[in-house]
Amino acid sequence: MNEQELCKKKLIDLSRQANRKGIVLFSDFLNLNELNIYHQNEKFFETKTEASGGVPFAERQIVAFIPDALYYEWQFPIAYLEIVPSYPKFAEKLGHRDILGSMMNLGVDRSKLGDIVICEDKYFLICEESMAPYFMENLDKIRHTVVKLSPVSADALGQQQKFEEKDGIITSNRLDSMIACVYKFSRSQALEFFKAEKVFVNGKCVQNPSYRCKEADIISVRGYGRFVFEREMGETNKGRMKVRYKLYG
Repeated sequence: MNEQELCKKKLIDLSRQANRKGIVLFSDFLNLNELNIYHQNEKFFETKTEASGGVPFAERQIVAFIPDALYYEWQFPIAYLEIVPSYPKFAEKLGHRDILGSMMNLGVDRSKLGDIVICEDKYFLICEESMAPYFMENLDKIRHTVVKLSPVSADALGQQQKFEEKDGIITSNRLDSMIACVYKFSRSQALEFFKAEKVFVNGKCVQNPSYRCKEADIISVRGYGRFVFEREMGETNKGRMKVRYKLYG
């Protein structure tokens, strides 16, 4: 059984168990490819579903399988940890790979980790609730920087998230044009990402470069990041389209 079939089977099994037991069950954090499998197979689930990465526009998300006539309130088992240098004066500038590498060195499965959010002098980790105490106890250094971890609320993290609002000019409202505009690619370069199945809209893999962007679409290009298409803003004097988007960074 290949990875795609195995992922599909796990998700369908979770839905069946949730329906049979009458309780909400959760997947681990799913990456973009796994989220695409989830969306492709929603018709096979025996329960309602809901996905969340803990913060708006999260790339990695947990899926909840929710049976009908549920008799209790529930919430996603997601924790938020702030990572700060113990000695800021001597701290290095850390990147996403540095933080993820330190997590992996603890022997943790990647599926237990959500997004890593990097701010100016702070770093945030989203993870499964059950893993938070382990990280706080065992992660004390990233590269050569001594760090300390502490729990924060989703609201506190949300206030730190930065979305840069930008305007662009494209020839037409096609997804390949939009990606080329945002990431400064040529149209031919943008097309290669579609062929490699690296373009996702709202968690679904899109292979059609002529897809028309809609307001609030969350567009991810694997390896480059994600942005939110906000709206069309009319035309230039030369008949090209003006657009506005939010770049996640």
